[in-house]
Amino acid sequence: MIRSGGQRAMLTLVTRTARLMALLGGFALTALVAVTCASILGRGIDRFGHWDRVEAAAPGLAAWLTGFGPVRGDYELVEAGIAFAVFSFLPICQLMAAHATVDVFTGLMPARVNRFLAAFWEIVLAFVIILIGWRLYAGFLEKLDNGQTSFLLQFPVWWAYGASLVAAIVAGLVGLYCAAARVAEGVTGRPHLPGSEGSGH
Repeated sequence: MIRSGGQRAMLTLVTRTARLMALLGGFALTALVAVTCASILGRGIDRFGHWDRVEAAAPGLAAWLTGFGPVRGDYELVEAGIAFAVFSFLPICQLMAAHATVDVFTGLMPARVNRFLAAFWEIVLAFVIILIGWRLYAGFLEKLDNGQTSFLLQFPVWWAYGASLVAAIVAGLVGLYCAAARVAEGVTGRPHLPGSEGSGH
């Protein structure tokens, strides 16, 4: 697939980076799911403790159960972490051509036309990711400058912007690499990316 050692080394570097970001995004998403589940469970236990029948039958148990509740600041944590997780999954999705596609008409077109269409949309997507990253950077500077904190947990909002910005930068770099590789595929007709050999999506 890749001819030169330099191209092979670059693909290996990009692949490892994309996988690392996907792992970090997976850990973040798993933690957010755990926080959400704990919060829902805490709310349920608290409501059960406030149930009239439980309070009448076992006041001590009811008092103990009402000590439970949702995780403090759960919405803030999910809001802060979900953007990082999304941007963390973008690089591997780009590299493996795993984005959802609708190929009703492209299936009727010649392979060369499809390669150029793939290159065009890869360039557009890379541009969009870079544009979003640029706006994230502007938001990051603004939040860093004004010192805004979250309402309940009081953590600096720029932390979430910074984490998302790092993931967006990696996504943008991988997007540029994939765009260049798709253009090379369109010109040479040879696959340069792991997702180019077949339709895995």
